[in-house]
Amino acid sequence: MTLITRRGLVMGSAAGAGLLLSGCDRLGTQPQFRKILFSGDKINQGLQRALSERGALAPEFRHDQMSPVFRVNGTHDPGTPDYAAHVAARFADWRVQVGGLVTRPLSLSVADLGAMPQRAQITRHDCVEGWSAIGKWQGPMLGAVLKAAGVRSTARFIVFTCADLYHGAPYYESIDMVDAFHPQTILAWAMNDQRLSVGHGAPVRLRVERQLGYKHAKYVMRVDALASLAGVGAGQGGYWEDAVGYDWYAGI
Repeated sequence: MTLITRRGLVMGSAAGAGLLLSGCDRLGTQPQFRKILFSGDKINQGLQRALSERGALAPEFRHDQMSPVFRVNGTHDPGTPDYAAHVAARFADWRVQVGGLVTRPLSLSVADLGAMPQRAQITRHDCVEGWSAIGKWQGPMLGAVLKAAGVRSTARFIVFTCADLYHGAPYYESIDMVDAFHPQTILAWAMNDQRLSVGHGAPVRLRVERQLGYKHAKYVMRVDALASLAGVGAGQGGYWEDAVGYDWYAGI
């Protein structure tokens, strides 16, 4: 695998979004604020897409703007025997299964992902907890992976199943087809020109740069194209959406 080390496109930061997020750690504990923030996914999604081009890019940054420390969010280590064995083997046997509504199901190794055309991007990760960090990510565009699998026109959502467990069941998250085919949505295997660390989601994680951090699933094992989210978890499309009522569409 070859790491891409240069980017030609630099865009300005979204200062307004940063101001909103800077207060999330305090406001997020207040029930009324949480009700406002996480109760209107369809309204939020519609407004965001009405006010921006569907293919608009998230801000990208220079190397000298990268954060010296990029915090780990969510799970720090899945901690299961299977995952520990993969770590010991340097993920040589890890496979990302691509299935569901596709004509050519795929089983992709990390090397397979690294051999596909790559995108590298330096972007800001905005966490719902109120912190942000800028880092560099690399991997194939999810849209290219789905095209290789022959995703069917009946697919409306892409669901990610992960190796980290919550209450004994695999973590899961989902996005729609618009974000799945966004050029900055990638299956990242590298961060800051190095293989992903365990804390940051090794060996493969989702980067969906137009959404908040909890949508960026780590330790990805399966990618499934589905027509509905009705059979995924409790039907809201993601673990945190089901467990605590987070907004399914977390656009920024």
